[in-house]
Amino acid sequence: MIKTHAALALGALLCLGAATATAQSAKGSPEHIKAATQKVDGGFIRANTAKTPDWPSYGLDYAETRFSKLDQVNAGNVKDLGLVWSYDLQSTRGVEATPLVVDGIMYVTASWSVVHAIDARTGKQIWTFDPKVDRSKGYKGCCDVVNRGVALYQGKVYVASYDGRLIALDAATGQPVWEKDTIIDRARSYTITGAPRVFKGKVIIGNGGAEYGVRGYVTAYDAATGDQKWRWFTVPGDPSKPFEDASMAKAAKTWDPSNKYWESGGGGTAWDTLTFDPELNLMYVGTGNGSPWAHSKRSPKGGDNLYLASIVALNPDTGKYVWHYQETPGDNWDYTSTQPMILADLKIDGKPRKVILHAPKNGFFFVIDRTNGKFISAKNFVEVNWATGYDKNGRPIEVAAAREGAKPYDSIPGPFGAHNWHPMSFNPQTGLAYLPAQNVPLNLMDDKDWKFNENAPGRPHAALGWNTAVFANAQPPASKPMGRLVAWDPVAQKEVWGVEHVSPWNGGTLTTAGNLVFQGTADGRLVAYDAKTGSKLWETPTGTGVVAAPATYMVDGKQYVSVAVGWGGVYGLAQRATERQGPGTVYTFAIGGNAPKPQFVEYRMGKLLQGVKYDPAKVEAGTMLFVSNCVFCHGVPGVDRGGNIPNLGYMDPMFIENLDKSVFKGPAMGRGMPDFTGKLTQDDVEKLKAFIQGTADAIRPK
Repeated sequence: MIKTHAALALGALLCLGAATATAQSAKGSPEHIKAATQKVDGGFIRANTAKTPDWPSYGLDYAETRFSKLDQVNAGNVKDLGLVWSYDLQSTRGVEATPLVVDGIMYVTASWSVVHAIDARTGKQIWTFDPKVDRSKGYKGCCDVVNRGVALYQGKVYVASYDGRLIALDAATGQPVWEKDTIIDRARSYTITGAPRVFKGKVIIGNGGAEYGVRGYVTAYDAATGDQKWRWFTVPGDPSKPFEDASMAKAAKTWDPSNKYWESGGGGTAWDTLTFDPELNLMYVGTGNGSPWAHSKRSPKGGDNLYLASIVALNPDTGKYVWHYQETPGDNWDYTSTQPMILADLKIDGKPRKVILHAPKNGFFFVIDRTNGKFISAKNFVEVNWATGYDKNGRPIEVAAAREGAKPYDSIPGPFGAHNWHPMSFNPQTGLAYLPAQNVPLNLMDDKDWKFNENAPGRPHAALGWNTAVFANAQPPASKPMGRLVAWDPVAQKEVWGVEHVSPWNGGTLTTAGNLVFQGTADGRLVAYDAKTGSKLWETPTGTGVVAAPATYMVDGKQYVSVAVGWGGVYGLAQRATERQGPGTVYTFAIGGNAPKPQFVEYRMGKLLQGVKYDPAKVEAGTMLFVSNCVFCHGVPGVDRGGNIPNLGYMDPMFIENLDKSVFKGPAMGRGMPDFTGKLTQDDVEKLKAFIQGTADAIRPK
C-alpha cells in the first residue's frame, strides 16, 4: 500500500513536471509545437467550434463554414487593421491554400505542394518541406501546379503532393513519417491539388485528372500508419469485370457501354470538397465532371452517368455508399460538383432541417437534406442558359439546345464555372452565404470524330493528354466576363447584396462574428465588407491577385487575419487583372499593425512581338497546333496579356526565333514547361512561330 501511494505520488510529480516543462517551452520551439499539435484530433476540432480561437482544419470546422466566432476585429474597428508581417513563399505559380493555425503555429502550402511551417507570432520560418515533384510533369494537371493546403492531426501534418503521393510529416520538424502512393494507374495523368481531411483517425483524399481520361475515387488511410483502410470509386469501371460494390453496379445502369466509357476513365474525380457530420457519422464527397466532357461521346444513348456531378454520402468507417444527389445528370459541360460545400442547420418552412449548402459550377445554389440526400431547393445565382430551373423532384429543366452539340453553343456558365473551387462561407448570424460568382466566356461544340488519346491539331491540349471531345471557341463567345461577390440567402433562395469586381477569378471568403466578410480580389486587394449590407469597410493592396481564402485566429489574446497570396489556377495561367507580380506571400494583419509591405515589381511585358520571319502559308496549320499544345497555358498571342505564365505575343523576338530551344528539352522544364520531343517536329515549330508572329501582326494597330 505504501509503495502504491509512493508510486502514485511520484507519477503525479512527474506529470506536473512535464506539464510545467511544456508550459515553459518557448513558443515556437519543437517542444511547444509538439505539445500544441499533438492534441489536435476530432474532439479538438469539435471543441474549437465553440469560440474558434484556432483554425485547425481547411474549412475551420467539420461543417466547413469558414465562420469565425472571433469579434475582436469587427465592423467598428476593421479600418485600423494593418500588416503585422509578411512571409515569402518563394513560389511564382498559383497559391490556393488556406493556412491552418494552432496556438500560433501556421502550416500553409505553396505551388508544387511545398509545405511551410511559420511562427505566426513573428512571421519567421520554422521549417519547409518540398516533396520534390518532377517539375517537368506539370502538364499532367489541367489547372496549375497548385495545392489547397494540409491537414493536421495528433502531431502530424498531412500533404497530398501534385504527383499523387500522400505524405505524413512530423509537425514539429517537418520530417517525413510515412508516404503512400495514392495513384491506381501511373500510365494515366492523375494529380492531387486538394487538401486532405482527417475524419475519425483516417486521412481522406481524392484525385484530379478527369480532363485526361481517368476514373475518380476517394481513399482513406490510417492517420498513424498510412495503411489503406478503404477506397470508393465515383463511377463504374469495366462492366465485364466484377463491380467493387453495390453502388457501382447501380451506377453502371445509368451508363451506355456501347462506347466503352471505362477506356476513357469516366471521370468523376473528387478533387476538392470533403465534409463530415460527426453526429450523423456521414462524410460528404463532391464529385467531378465526365470524361470526356461530351455526353454524346461518353454515353451515346444517354443516361444520368452516376455518380458524376453529385454529392455523395459515405460511411467514414467503411467507405460504403449511403446516398447521393446528382446536381447535373448526364454532365455535358464540365459542371463539377467539387466546389466547397457547407453543412448548416436552417429553419425551412417553419421546421429545422439539417442541410448541405452548395453552389457548384452549374450556376444553381442548392439546399439538400444531409440526412438523406433529398432535394429541398435550387435557384440560379448567376445567369444560366443550360436549364430554366429544377423541378420538385430535383431534376434540372434543361434547354435542349445546350445539349445538342452539333454546332457551337455559348455555354453559360462555361467550364470555368459560375463558382469554382474558391471557398464560400456561411454566417449563421446573418443567415447568408458569401460566394465568389463569375462568368468566363467559352463556346463549346462536340467533336464528332474524337477518339480517346488521339492527338490531332485543333483539339484543345490534345498533345498534352486532354480528352474533352469538344472544341472550344469554334466561334467567338458572345457572353461577357464577370466576377462578383454574392451574399445569398439560402432559405429564401435569393441574393441579398452583391459587389461587382473588375475580373472573374476572385478569392474565397471568410466571415466572422464581427459582422465582417473578407475576400481577396483578382486585381490585387484584400477587402473587408459589412456582412449585413456589403458596404466596403477596409482594403489593402496585395501586389498580385488573390485566389485563396483568408483565415482568422487568436494568438496570445490577439486576433489576426492571414491570407496566402499567389496569382494562378487555370484562369490565372494566361489571364490577370493586375500590373504587379511577386512571389507567393502570406500576409498577416491585426489591429494597429504597421509593418512595411514587401516590394513587388511591375509585370515585365515587352512590346508586341515584331520582326520574326515566317511563312504566312503556315499560319493556319500553326493555329491548330497552338490550340492542341499551347493555348490553355499561354493564351492567345498578343490578345491575352499572360498570367503566371507569359504570353508569347509579348516575348523578345529572339525567344520566338529560337522557339525550338524551349520546346525541346528547354530550360523552362524546371519551372513546369513540358518537353515536346516526339510530339512536335521542327516543321511544327516553324508553323507555331508563324501563328505567333502572324497573330501579333494581325492585331497590331495600323
